[in-house]
Amino acid sequence: MAKLGWGVLSTSKFARTKFLPAMQNCRFAEASAIASANAEKAREIAREAGIAKVYASYEELLADPAIEVVYNPLPNHLHVEWSIRALEAGKHVLCEKPIAMNAAEAEVLLEASKRYPKLKIMEAFMYRHHPQWRRAKQIVDEGGIGEMRTVQSFFSYYNLDPENIRNRADIGGGGMMDIGCYCVSLSRFLFGAEPERVSGAVEYDPDLGIDRLASGLLDFGRGTAIFTCSTQVSPYQRVNICGTKGRVEIEIPFNAPPDRPCRIWHETAGGIEEIVFEICDQYTIEADLFSRAVLDDTAPPTPIEDAVANMRVIDAIRER
Repeated sequence: MAKLGWGVLSTSKFARTKFLPAMQNCRFAEASAIASANAEKAREIAREAGIAKVYASYEELLADPAIEVVYNPLPNHLHVEWSIRALEAGKHVLCEKPIAMNAAEAEVLLEASKRYPKLKIMEAFMYRHHPQWRRAKQIVDEGGIGEMRTVQSFFSYYNLDPENIRNRADIGGGGMMDIGCYCVSLSRFLFGAEPERVSGAVEYDPDLGIDRLASGLLDFGRGTAIFTCSTQVSPYQRVNICGTKGRVEIEIPFNAPPDRPCRIWHETAGGIEEIVFEICDQYTIEADLFSRAVLDDTAPPTPIEDAVANMRVIDAIRER
């Protein structure tokens, strides 16, 4: 099966170090073009990633008829604008998380996507496609921990650089937008529902203006999800899924390494089973799954409505 031609908007560090290397191993996707006003940097990245075309503007890339899918890793405040412009140019879109600055903005993208029913659009929550998460979800759904009662997640790193986009409140920086969104997403994913009530505690950096420490409580009626995220705490991540007859613990739930096996633990009354997963790259899996949806004309693995729902919960926590 032929590979789809993908175009990448911007020369972001994330695209350069995570997504583009992963795309080199895709079966159904190929990075064919990259666009940036910084032509020298774009050419350098193109050489590294084997990208044939370099454009000096996003508009030029969108005008290329050979580009079928656009990957949007731009800063958060540009996600909706350039995803809509990509749709208008006839391109399928994989947009990095979070999909928008707030739920109202996400709704604008949702409505825009409805005008192009033949085009696919998805929020890039790559963790959901990793085999460790598929297995964890399977264990929960099949009653492997009894009745799921609570999910606990933690995600943090330490970054005080005022020039880093994650520390700029005006363009969508802060812990909730960058990493807390994962904790919200996985909770909704595991419960397969939207929370009935949401509460949160948020601490803001007095100089940067971004939320640097946030904790949330999501009440799903039949159980809860509790999380903490921070941009100014020692780096750590972990997820525990607890039920009436057991639990599942995920060692590296979000930044699953592409160069070594991952593992989870399934604990029941009979003991603890360690489940080890073969080496894989969750970004490669994500790009291939989205490409298959385009090639087969099937629904994307995650509908855009899910991204809007996730933003509603993030908004609710930040408003508390």
